Parts: sequence; structure tokens; C-alpha cells
Amino acid sequence: MKLRLLAVVVLISAAGCQAEQPSAPAPTTYELPPRQVRPDETALKLPPAKNGDTEFTLIGLAAGLPSITGSHTEFPAKGQFVRLRLVVTNTGTSSVLFDTGRQLLVDDQGATHPPEEQAMVIKRQPRQFDLGHGVRVEFDLYWDIPKDRKPVTLRAFGGPTITDMKNVTGTDIKL
Repeated sequence: MKLRLLAVVVLISAAGCQAEQPSAPAPTTYELPPRQVRPDETALKLPPAKNGDTEFTLIGLAAGLPSITGSHTEFPAKGQFVRLRLVVTNTGTSSVLFDTGRQLLVDDQGATHPPEEQAMVIKRQPRQFDLGHGVRVEFDLYWDIPKDRKPVTLRAFGGPTITDMKNVTGTDIKL
């Protein structure tokens, strides 16, 4: 009987020692798998930029697109389409009403261009959405700019915050 009790105590002690072994530290960042860049696009390696409680990460740029194609139509540009792939993340504690229509493309002559509404509809990109606390959304923006211009900056507007209800200034992000 004593021998069995000793064997049980040894097994329990060994199991307890194994549980006390230090484990590997938890990762501090998400490991997202890489994705293929679209054929007409250049991958961007820019640091994130903030406007209010919204963080912008620009990840892809395509310029000089003569037209875009949706599920039911091909739509020609008046000049050239510019497409920007971006990720927006809410870093604040409240929701942000994010408006894609406020994002302005600044060209090499200093002119600003709002997104091309018809192109956004054809490509089924969002117009406005509630960006909740900690939420991250990836999408495309489309502009139609003159053929002889080059895109140089995104003037990004994150949306109203508790400390800046109007959000009129925006943040310039060089492409």
C-alpha cells in the first residue's frame, strides 16, 4: 500500500513540475500572411499616419488606369483613374463615422480631387461606415484625375472625435 501511495505522489509531483515550466511568451503582433499585389499596382511601404483616432496605412497604388470594370459595366476615365488600397484602424475608444467621400487626392500641381463616386459604386467600395473601437477595414479609393497629373499625397480625414467634432484639417500622407 505504501509503495502505491509513493508512486502516486511521485507521479503527481512530476506532473506538477511539468506544469510549472515556463511557456513561450505570447506574440505581441498579429502575423498576417502576405498577399499578392495586383498586376497593375505598386506595393507601398509607408509608415502608418494618424488623423484624430483613425490610423491610415497605405498599402497599394495604381495610376494611369484608362478604365475600370465592374460586374456589369466598363467605365472609362475622363483622364486617368488612380486607385489607392488602404487600411483604416480606429485607435480611439469611441466609434468613428468614416466617410470615404472626404478623402482627397492631391496631384503634382496642388489640385485636390474627391473620390470618383461612380467608380466607387461600380467597384462596390464603401461610402460611409461606422469604424468601431479597434476595428480595422481595408478597401480601395478611386479618383479620376487629368492624364498629365501625378498623384502625390492623400489628404486623409479620419472623422469626428470627442476632441475634434468637425475634423476639418485632415492629415497629408505623401505617396
